Amino acid sequence: MKSMVIGGIILIIALMAGTYFVAGDAFISDDYINALTFLGAAAIITISTFVVLKYVNQMKNDTASGELADERWDGIGEYKNSVPTGWALAFIGTIIWMFWYMTVGYPVTGFSQIGQWNEETNEYNKKFEQKWVNPSEDTLKAMGQSVYLVQCAPCHGVDAEGINGKAQNLTKRMSKEQVEYVIRNGANNFTQSFPAGMPPMMLQDDKDIADVSAYVANGFKGEQPAAFATCAGCHGETGEGMPMVGPNIKVYDDAIVTAVLKEGKKGLIGQMPSFNERLNETQEKAVATYLRSLGDK
Repeated sequence: MKSMVIGGIILIIALMAGTYFVAGDAFISDDYINALTFLGAAAIITISTFVVLKYVNQMKNDTASGELADERWDGIGEYKNSVPTGWALAFIGTIIWMFWYMTVGYPVTGFSQIGQWNEETNEYNKKFEQKWVNPSEDTLKAMGQSVYLVQCAPCHGVDAEGINGKAQNLTKRMSKEQVEYVIRNGANNFTQSFPAGMPPMMLQDDKDIADVSAYVANGFKGEQPAAFATCAGCHGETGEGMPMVGPNIKVYDDAIVTAVLKEGKKGLIGQMPSFNERLNETQEKAVATYLRSLGDK
């Protein structure tokens, strides 16, 4: 028993000293995280081997002895033996080591691979922002095409025509069917960008709905229907929208593209999920620029 006590004390001291040695400046390698891992693995293997061998041998040779408690459970009794001193010291020592490691031993101010990655990422983002702070129209278009092909093409198609109606045809702002759907059902997709939303049936007459839908879908070409005056109150006389009131229903301006990317959209075709925080502001603006460059086909 004395040898177990001595072994437990030596093990605790070895773990504390080894951890400090690995985490301290004396360690010759900067990659102490992996060293700590290997040290922990070695300690676990050593402890497990020691415990298994000791108690396998004890089970073979020792016999139970001591005073039995009065309680019985299905004929099974329990001895009133004290906790082995070595177990108690090892348990208390492990708790002491835990608090020491959490408060003193853990290298909170040393090198960290995660910290290094964060520093490199932040540095790269700063360089990116500085490089693209005032990009030209051609630069935005090229960037937008690259982002589109990676993020948008899987649903909208490489040609942006919506893969046979499975997603929005981005070569046109809106189809006649989509405009009519919004007029009849209303829309409240963009609670942050356009919080008021649009109530359903702002136009009651079927002919007015058909005429306005055709006019908007045709890119505001031709004679403007008289009923469009109702729409102009929020979307403007030219359909180019009003900030925080109604979106641009003529072209894909920066505001509507950013709103769709950040908040998603539900409409006639289905629901588009939010892409919030997947693109930065420059990339969102670039996607809008690229979509505008596609034009009507």
